[in-house]
Amino acid sequence: MRAGRSRTQPKSPAHRHALLRARLRTGKALVIGMEKAGMNDVALVGGKNASLGEMLRELGSKGIRVPSGFIVTAEGYRLFLREAGLEKFIKSQLRSLKKRDVKHFEEVGVAIRKKITNATFPAVLETQIIHAYRDMEEKYGTNIDVAVRSSATAEDMPDASFAGEHDTYLGVRGEKDILKAIRACFASLFTGRAISYRIDKGYDKHEIALSVGVQRMVRSDLGASGVIFTIDTESGFPDVILVTSSYGLGEMIVQGKVVPDEFLVAKKMLGRAPLPIIGRRLGSKEVKMVYAARENGRPVKVEKTPKADRERFSITNKEILVLATWAKEIEEHYSKKRGKPTPMDIEWGLDGRTHELFILQARPETVQVSRDRSKIKEYIRRDNGTIIGKGLSVGSKIVVGKARVIESVRDMEKLERGEILITEMTDPDWEPVMKKAAAIVTDKGGRTSHAAIVSRELGLTAVVGAGSVTKRIKTGTVITVDTTSAEGVIFRGALRFDVRESDIRKIPKTRTKISMNLATPDTAFEKSFLPHEGVGLAREEFIIASSVGVHPLALINYKRLDKTLQRKIDERVHGWSDKKRFYVDNLAYGIAKIATAFYPKQVIVRFSDFKSNEYRSLLGGEHFEPHEENPMLGWRGASRYYDPKFKEAFELECEALLKVREEMGLMNAIPMVPFCRTLEEGRKVLITMEEAGLHPNLLPGQPASGHKTPVIVMCEIPSNVILADEFLDMFDGMSIGSNDLTQLTLGLDRDSGIVNRVADENDPAVKKFIAEVIKVCRKRKKYVGICGQAPSDHPEFAKFLVEQGIESMSLNPDSVIKTTIAVAKVEKRLGRTR
Repeated sequence: MRAGRSRTQPKSPAHRHALLRARLRTGKALVIGMEKAGMNDVALVGGKNASLGEMLRELGSKGIRVPSGFIVTAEGYRLFLREAGLEKFIKSQLRSLKKRDVKHFEEVGVAIRKKITNATFPAVLETQIIHAYRDMEEKYGTNIDVAVRSSATAEDMPDASFAGEHDTYLGVRGEKDILKAIRACFASLFTGRAISYRIDKGYDKHEIALSVGVQRMVRSDLGASGVIFTIDTESGFPDVILVTSSYGLGEMIVQGKVVPDEFLVAKKMLGRAPLPIIGRRLGSKEVKMVYAARENGRPVKVEKTPKADRERFSITNKEILVLATWAKEIEEHYSKKRGKPTPMDIEWGLDGRTHELFILQARPETVQVSRDRSKIKEYIRRDNGTIIGKGLSVGSKIVVGKARVIESVRDMEKLERGEILITEMTDPDWEPVMKKAAAIVTDKGGRTSHAAIVSRELGLTAVVGAGSVTKRIKTGTVITVDTTSAEGVIFRGALRFDVRESDIRKIPKTRTKISMNLATPDTAFEKSFLPHEGVGLAREEFIIASSVGVHPLALINYKRLDKTLQRKIDERVHGWSDKKRFYVDNLAYGIAKIATAFYPKQVIVRFSDFKSNEYRSLLGGEHFEPHEENPMLGWRGASRYYDPKFKEAFELECEALLKVREEMGLMNAIPMVPFCRTLEEGRKVLITMEEAGLHPNLLPGQPASGHKTPVIVMCEIPSNVILADEFLDMFDGMSIGSNDLTQLTLGLDRDSGIVNRVADENDPAVKKFIAEVIKVCRKRKKYVGICGQAPSDHPEFAKFLVEQGIESMSLNPDSVIKTTIAVAKVEKRLGRTR
């Protein structure tokens, strides 16, 4: 769009401002300063502009920067239609709509838009727009670049996002082009997709009006931009903030054309801990939108992101924390304003010239806030199958159906109801048919792309950013889409699964603490809605296998490895120049997600308990692991931690836990030492922990940080039972590992297919050991729990534990509810109720 200037002469600033204030009071203002609007003015300026004005007016004092500008109000829009003689035409066209006929919606929309774009502005409205832009020029410079954004009077409400339904124009410069862009925004109220969306949401198709915000451009084309959610977008867990970021203008993220970087921040730790970033994922960031040379007629263009930029994170820790802090303050403001919790969906930009951060818009999150938290539905896959694609999950379901690969929006009508839509990406034009899909899978996009936002709003399951699935899946193929963890997986064929629904209001309270065993951090937020008393067993080895994938000694000794192995490791550690830091950070992030999900309740984190054959399966493991005849009874657990051959790797585990507790502030994460055969081993492990910075609670002395660390020991070897008193002199409690205690009490290898049938936790010898440990721990007033499989699988064994007075049972999540009910019955019979 070209720069231009009207010959209309402005009135004095004082006269104009008095006129605008008077019009605002009467609700007839045509153009107003953005900071004059607020959340009570949605009918006049639409949801987006009302929110921008609210933040400018109320949150600027807290240091939150929002670029200012002016607003063409809904009254200005209505005047435009009246003066152009379009009101009757539009009403007659909308009355002719054929229900569910998407093609007809678009035909009607084309006719209306053509009339609007060819209409002339009323002189009074054009004059006020030009005056407002000249005011911006006086403040920011001649021909200031602006963003011209649509803001419908039903937009950004708690029950509807209108995500991408109406137009936005970036990098607009000059009076003529601003007028042209505003008119185009007016017309975008009548795209086929926007008409369809309003009908689906039950809005009166005649009453909604459009306001337009004209806002100073933030030069994020030279910096970065992204989206923030003040809630976990998939589970609805409220205590985290998700920040996404990519280079250039934000349209690429919103349109789903890039997979952005993702950062997760523990909301409750902001301002309380030095660095509460509990997760980060490097996005591919393949392209970016930047300013174009004006000669080509377009203000912006899309170009490839340089390789060096793709392989590093697009914003710094300091910038992440500023954005997260602002997001938390915005959420608190809107929650107070609405009188109820109001998680927010926020867009931001980093100006590459000034290096200043800005909030570009904020709207209420529309999906998770409306979920019924009293009922929990769990999807449990019963089969494994051939994986044909992976990406980022949207929703938490399992869906089976026939695939429909659609390469272009022109062919979207081919999608049959109940099919799984496979496409490169979606934009607002797809919305009318997306609701027909059983699930959606896209090649491109992140959690804040159009496909993700609309899928959540429609209650659809989706996997976004799944790579080249459009090339690997053919139309008609039966597939299974599983989004029950953060990584969405597409399987070939129809896999079996179960669905369980529970009403947590009906779950009884128990005196015995019921906690959970968790292996994968990606499920922690969802599982936190189950009734619980924390986590009795978080397994580090699962985090290491999935989030790191490389043997720690291979990272420590990277320079001594052959070039082929180094290249493979390099592929895993994008975004980290320090290989050891990659291990520490990713292990810490996995622990921190679990600790955040269950904060402030205790989360017991077991140090790695890989056996040598399992460690060998990690990248580079074959160079550092021995071949053992019986790894089950070999070099595992405590015996590794102080051994010179592994000690340096264990110190990285300690460093990760130190990061979680002191840097992230999650002091509820408590370490646990597994397979500690002797008292001497216990002492050596505790000293090694101290040397690594984790000062155990029962060692003498006080660490510089002032924080001492409680340490639990697993009770899974007969020596732990026989010398329980002596072990409790060093450790803060015991967690019974019933699987290993059973095999070692009965003298068998539970990995043996020949004798594993002998293993039985209900054997009198095993139960005698367990009863003794509980008795000693209770006498010493130390923690005693159980984290083996037995209470989950055998109700009678759970009953035995209650009778012995165990403090805590840690169960698999899928057995928490049924075992809690069984425990409550036993406690009632024994007269032990809360």
